[in-house]
Amino acid sequence: MKRILCIAILVIFSVSIVFAGGQKEAGADKQEKIVWKFGHLANEDHMWNKTAIKFAELVNEKTNGVIEVKIYPNEQLGKEVELINMIQGGTADITISGESMANWAPKAALMAVPFAFNSTEHMQSAIESKIGDEIAAQITEKIGLIPLYYHARLPRNLTSNTPMSSPEDVTGLKMRVPNVPLFLDAWKALGAYPQAMAFSEVFTALQQGTIGAQENPYDLIYSASFYEVQEYVNETEHVHSWIYVLIGEAQFNSLSPELKAQVKEATVETQVYANELFASDAPTYKQKLIDAGMNINSNVDKAAFRAAMEPAIKEKLTAEQFDLYKRITSGK
Repeated sequence: MKRILCIAILVIFSVSIVFAGGQKEAGADKQEKIVWKFGHLANEDHMWNKTAIKFAELVNEKTNGVIEVKIYPNEQLGKEVELINMIQGGTADITISGESMANWAPKAALMAVPFAFNSTEHMQSAIESKIGDEIAAQITEKIGLIPLYYHARLPRNLTSNTPMSSPEDVTGLKMRVPNVPLFLDAWKALGAYPQAMAFSEVFTALQQGTIGAQENPYDLIYSASFYEVQEYVNETEHVHSWIYVLIGEAQFNSLSPELKAQVKEATVETQVYANELFASDAPTYKQKLIDAGMNINSNVDKAAFRAAMEPAIKEKLTAEQFDLYKRITSGK
């Protein structure tokens, strides 16, 4: 009887060990949840935010919920440059940025050089060529940000309260530009007084008369409600540009190879969605501005604007940047 009791105890003990080991192994296999903070400047209805939501859904789906992307539009987490610094410091993870990165990575200036691209198609062919690869690589090298996918942008146009059809009309104009030295120099060459200013401050500055104009694509002019404080969109189309959605290199590299592959798969699908949304949504913003009461000045001498800006552009570009500029403009 004692022998049977001892055997029973040993069996129970062995089963307990196996069960405990199984619980530990299951726990070890369960990955800890990762939460990425994604901050950007566009509002909730903008196509950038719609695409960000799609990206978050795809990442959640492909990683089985291991990675959650929390989105903060309207500069809720901070302004563009602040967000880059936050990502570098580990307090944010993903943002949207473009030519402002030229302050760290010189080749990023080519994302928005005035009159470098003559169409959206010309620009997209450059993004998806060696030129785009070089720009993306330097962004990672110099800033520690990895481009995930890109958004093509509508051309930048000048808004104002009087029509601006030629470079002479811009003389003495106080206007806002992004914090991009090349933009400042290009508009100074026309006799304007450009000021670098955060996007979130532009509406109030226009409303109070601190500045009299600003330049942005149709979609951002609409989403920022500039039609409430500006009367004209002057179709200068002086910049065809794109922006990247970027993640911190440290954040991405901390992932397992499997998670990296799943995130990359999500970005490929997100890029397709972004391009489809641009094709469907982008053309609607001009009409939305007309419906909101803005006047569209299409009688703009773009050749004159280009000729007036070009000397300042070439003078400002470094040898490295000018090489890219020549390759872009020559289509090589």
